[in-house]
Amino acid sequence: MNEYLDLSDEVTEALRGGRPVVALESTIISHGMPYPRNVETALRVEAAVRGAGAVPATIAVLGGRLKAGLDSGQIEALGRPRAGAEGGSGVAKVSRRDLPRVVASGGDGATTVAATMIVAAMAGARIFATGGIGGVHRGAERSWDVSADLEELARTGVAVVCAGAKSILDLPKTLEYLETKGVPVIGYGTDEFPAFYTSRSGLRLEERADSPAQVALLLAAKWGLGLGGGVVIANPVPDAHSMDAAAIGAAIETALAAAGKAGIKGKDVTPFLLAKVKELTEGESLESNIALVLNNAVLAARIAVEYSKL
Repeated sequence: MNEYLDLSDEVTEALRGGRPVVALESTIISHGMPYPRNVETALRVEAAVRGAGAVPATIAVLGGRLKAGLDSGQIEALGRPRAGAEGGSGVAKVSRRDLPRVVASGGDGATTVAATMIVAAMAGARIFATGGIGGVHRGAERSWDVSADLEELARTGVAVVCAGAKSILDLPKTLEYLETKGVPVIGYGTDEFPAFYTSRSGLRLEERADSPAQVALLLAAKWGLGLGGGVVIANPVPDAHSMDAAAIGAAIETALAAAGKAGIKGKDVTPFLLAKVKELTEGESLESNIALVLNNAVLAARIAVEYSKL
């Protein structure tokens, strides 16, 4: 066990007993949704994981300690805006490069997909549920803006259940990057890569699974072969909450233009765009986001249950 890592009693007991555990990120709490919907959603996601037979392990950095398994008070503290914070919660957004700084300074941090994978692997949790992974940003041929999530997927052995990559990104380049890095992308019940708010992207996938047991067998085979790195399990947003592709595309283009005009760059881009798209869609994108996160949490728990049997 890493000396900087603390596990909750519930997560400790589950791991020791070989019970299924699902890792959950905390950026969605501090940077992905407005308060109090962020806290409400985080607690609903944990409940969804438990309802599907697994133990949730929400991951964050608190007081310089890596945490796997938070209580409701800690989740509330991550989501509630802090005095003097200009937008968001005032909690640092932490990826791989940020972990040493936040730990050494004794700070608090909400973990991205990349950082959550790192801590989940330290704890021994193989399955992770999130909303959507980061990827290659539009215009990356000029900006070189590529999410650290993709590199983490290439190096850390954790399976990520998501609704594809966020549709604010360049999805063809994101899939190409993952292919180059040898990361399997599995369409769950679909032959097409989902685009976060919508189940359709027009991008065909080579691999598909139609049951949690099928996914678990694939994961066992990959890691049993000694092949490092993660797996993307692309789970489309439920049809009832899938947004019109043309409408969400227009909102994203408008949001991207606003980000460029405002000079938003780096890790501030995604929170800005998500908030702007929410505004432009009059809240519809937020409801879609919540629905897909809950859907991913249930699938991740079911996969974790099947993987634990192997």
